[in-house]
Amino acid sequence: MSELDGLLIRDLRVSFDGFTAVDGVSLTVPSGDIRFLIGPNGAGKTTLVDAVTGLVRATGSVRFGTHELLGRPVHRISRLGVGRTFQTATVFEELSVLQNLDIAAGARRGWAILARRRRGVPDEVAAALDTIGLAGHAEQPAGTLAHGQKQWLEIGMLLVQDAKLLLLDEPVAGMSHEERDATGALLETVSRDRTVVVIEHDMDFLRRFARTVTVLHAGRVLSEGTVAQVQADPRVQEVYLGHPVDTGSAPSGGE
Repeated sequence: MSELDGLLIRDLRVSFDGFTAVDGVSLTVPSGDIRFLIGPNGAGKTTLVDAVTGLVRATGSVRFGTHELLGRPVHRISRLGVGRTFQTATVFEELSVLQNLDIAAGARRGWAILARRRRGVPDEVAAALDTIGLAGHAEQPAGTLAHGQKQWLEIGMLLVQDAKLLLLDEPVAGMSHEERDATGALLETVSRDRTVVVIEHDMDFLRRFARTVTVLHAGRVLSEGTVAQVQADPRVQEVYLGHPVDTGSAPSGGE
């Protein structure tokens, strides 16, 4: 993939009624990366993703490929290939797995077609079913899926929309060990031709599947690098051990 498919954030700031939730964050996520965002509660992780996807107003710059995202409405950002999941899977529980993917693939085909059983399955939907491991559950109501399977379905719904940047908010929360392993393998597969950003608290999952890590603290970038580099950073150890840290001296990220 081209470097143009990467995510470039510069001096991103988000404030709510005088409180600065994201305070001048700059980071670069190259295409094909699996970037984990970690940090204590209130560090600004979800707010950062909200800004990238247009859910909150922000200043600075967020570029994906050749496109500036800030100032665009949510649906236009989505059309540029930016997709996200939330901590709780948002699927159509009364519809089948196949129907969920079909709807996500393009409502322009018409709701009557989307809502009924198909004799044939569109190529992109069939490919997503295989990728997320739910080909054997295509006709199963989404509401009856296991917790992990719902998360995979939601990722599949992004794949059929041809999302090239996936922003995933705690995708393995509440999963079994087997589901976490399968989710990590799924992220490795989809990152072959996409960029993946994961907000996560599960350190075991991070150590196994993160390619690079950005640590946020008090709305700023505290540390960035490989898993080993971040774990060895005294500032990160201080934050996670509960000791005070001088955020004014923290790096704000960079090239």
